[in-house]
Amino acid sequence: MTVNILERNNVKILGSGSQTMMLAHGFGCDQDMWRYIVPGFADNYRIVLFDYVGSGNSQLHYYDPQKYNDLQGYAQDVLDIMEALDVRDAVFVGHSVSSMIGMLASIREPHHFSRIVMLGPSPCYVNDLPNYIGGFERTDIDELLQMMQMNFIGWASYLAPIVMNSERRELTEELEQSFCSRDPHIARQFAEVTFYSDCRVELEESSIPTLILQCSEDSIAPVEVGHYLHAHLKNSTLRQMAAKGHYPHLSHPKETTELIKHYLAASG
Repeated sequence: MTVNILERNNVKILGSGSQTMMLAHGFGCDQDMWRYIVPGFADNYRIVLFDYVGSGNSQLHYYDPQKYNDLQGYAQDVLDIMEALDVRDAVFVGHSVSSMIGMLASIREPHHFSRIVMLGPSPCYVNDLPNYIGGFERTDIDELLQMMQMNFIGWASYLAPIVMNSERRELTEELEQSFCSRDPHIARQFAEVTFYSDCRVELEESSIPTLILQCSEDSIAPVEVGHYLHAHLKNSTLRQMAAKGHYPHLSHPKETTELIKHYLAASG
């Protein structure tokens, strides 16, 4: 079967620049979450937006539970899109779990990447004391996954305000709606793959210059995670954001855009 990659992942191309910027959404989201960021880069970059299979307006019939039972399955989709569009030396901006997906893709085929921007990243969500603080005990994640299975809508309404951490109620409602619009079985598997993933070993293999944007009061990726990443990623820059929560591209798009622009200008 010939797969139309651009249809499968609902790929959209915007902007007018010669260099590609690829924006990769996080768990429970889709490409629309980047709408406040895109205008700041559209004049200088060819912007590639997409939805992971199982998210947004992707082609659900391509969802393969075996393939997507590992972050490498998602990394393969990133590489497929880059190959289909003949992308070289791109700026890859990944939110949350997409930070690690992008990094894994860059280790496999580094020629597609010039720089990586990680927004609220975490290489491992589970605490591994005394040497590593991920922010969660394994029992916390077990309970979250059980809640998704028992009461998917209740899970969405519980989690959205905690992770958004914004006084703007409309943003929390948008995130809750985004969570609820997913296929519950696919969403649960993606959550399991995300929260049980451990990319700490792979950090040493990453060679692409990387900006780590660490959010304040982020319930998903605590401050310790940002410092750990910075210590273990070669050629990395760590910036602490004033933005609170886990979705600064929605809640604080101006700060997010300015920090990325400053990094790209300084490292260009």
